[in-house]
Amino acid sequence: MKSSESLLILYICFGILFAYNCYEIELRGDSMIRLLIVLLITMSASTAFADGLNTGDTAWVLVSSAFVMLMLPGLALFYGGMVRSKSALSTLLYSFSALCVAGVTWAVIGFTIAFGESDSLFMGSMKYFMFGSDFMDAMSGTIPLGTFAIFQGMFAIITVALISGAIVERMKFSAWLLFMPLWIILVYSPIAYWVWGGGWLGKLGALDFAGGTVVHFSSGMAALAIALVLGNRKDFMHAKIIPHNVTYTVIGAGLLWFGWFGFNSGSALAADKIASLAFVNTMIAAAAAGFVWMIIEMAVSKPSALGVASGIVAGLVGITPAAGFVEPWAAIIIGGLTGALCYWGITLKFKFKLDDSLDVFGIHGLGGLFGAIATGVFATVGAEGLIAGNAGQVLIQIIDALACGGYSFIMTLIIAFAIKATIGIRITPEEETEGTDLNQHGEKAYNFF
Repeated sequence: MKSSESLLILYICFGILFAYNCYEIELRGDSMIRLLIVLLITMSASTAFADGLNTGDTAWVLVSSAFVMLMLPGLALFYGGMVRSKSALSTLLYSFSALCVAGVTWAVIGFTIAFGESDSLFMGSMKYFMFGSDFMDAMSGTIPLGTFAIFQGMFAIITVALISGAIVERMKFSAWLLFMPLWIILVYSPIAYWVWGGGWLGKLGALDFAGGTVVHFSSGMAALAIALVLGNRKDFMHAKIIPHNVTYTVIGAGLLWFGWFGFNSGSALAADKIASLAFVNTMIAAAAAGFVWMIIEMAVSKPSALGVASGIVAGLVGITPAAGFVEPWAAIIIGGLTGALCYWGITLKFKFKLDDSLDVFGIHGLGGLFGAIATGVFATVGAEGLIAGNAGQVLIQIIDALACGGYSFIMTLIIAFAIKATIGIRITPEEETEGTDLNQHGEKAYNFF
C-alpha cells in the first residue's frame, strides 16, 4: 500500500473515532464545532491525495536527482585527472559547464521534445515549452511532473558531458558551448522520446531501464563522430600522454559510483522494490567489473588505480539498461563481462588511430551497447528476455541500439561539421602546445609557483 493511501485511511479513521466520541459525550455546541473541524480535515486530506501524489516516491526521485547532479563534478574529476596539467582546468569546465548550458536547454525545449504529450512516433509536442502549460500542476505517475522533469534533465546534462572526454585538449570552448544545446535538441531529446517518451522504440518493446542506449551508447557514438571531425591531438601515438593526477580520477570514479545509485535506482520513479533491486544491481555490477579489470591487469602487468577506476565505470555503464530488469546473479555476469569487453575496447583507438582521448567510445559506447543487448538476454523482472524464453527481445534490443547509435553518430557529424564551417571547432597547434587552460580561459589549474 502506498504511503499516501495509508495516511488517508488514518485521517478517516481518526475522523470517525473523534466524531463518535463527540456523539457519546453530548451534542453540545462545542462538540458540533469539533465534529465540523474533523469533517473538514478529512475532506482536505481526501483532496490532497486525490491527485495520486506519493510523498515517499517524490522524495526519493528528488534525492536521486541530486545524486545524479553530483555525477557532474565526479565526471569532471574523473576526466580532469587523465589529461595533462596544462589542460586540467579546461577539462573540468567541459563537464561542469553542461550543468548550465544543458540545464537551460532542457528547461526551454529539451524536456518538451522528449516528454511532451504527442501522438507522434518520433518527437514530443511543444506543450511544455519553457516548462509552460500545466507543468506546475501536472503529475507523472505518483510524482509531480516537475520532479520527473528535473530528474530526466540530469540525464540530459550528464549525457552531453560524457562526450567531452573525446574532445579534451583540442576543441575550442566556444565551439563546445554551441555544440551542447544543438546536441541536446537535435540528438538526445528525440532519442529519449523514442525510448521513454512514447516513441516508436518504446512501442516496439525496447528495454532501457536507465539509459544504456539513450545515454551511454548515444554519447559513445557521438564521441566517435566528433573525434573524427576534430582530428587527433598532435602528440597522439607520437609521444606518451600521461595522466597528470590519477588521484582526481579515482575520487571522480567514487563520486560517479555514488551518483549512479540515484541514476539507476531513481529510474524506478518510486521508492519500491524495483528501486531496491536497481540499487543492489548497480553496486555488484560495478564491483564485478572493477574486480575483473584488476585480474586482467594483474595477468598482463600490474593492477593500476586508473584501470580499477575505469573498470568500475565500465560496470556501471553495462548494468544501466538492465538495472531494474535482471536478478542480482545476472548483474554480476553483466558487470564482469562489461569490464572485460571495455578493457579490450579502449585499445581500439590505437588500432584505428583515432584519438578518442579519454575512451568515451571504449567504455560508454561499447559498455552501453553490450548492456543493452545483455538486457535482452537476462531480463526476468517485469520483462522477459532470452533466458525467459523470449528470444525476440534480443532482436528488439539490437534494433534499439542501432537506431539510437546510428542516429547519434550521423547527427553529431552534421552538427560538428556545421560548427567547423562557421565559428571553427579546433584550437591552433600553438594553442594546443600551450594548453587549453591559458588560451581558452586565461587561468591555470595550479598556481603553486
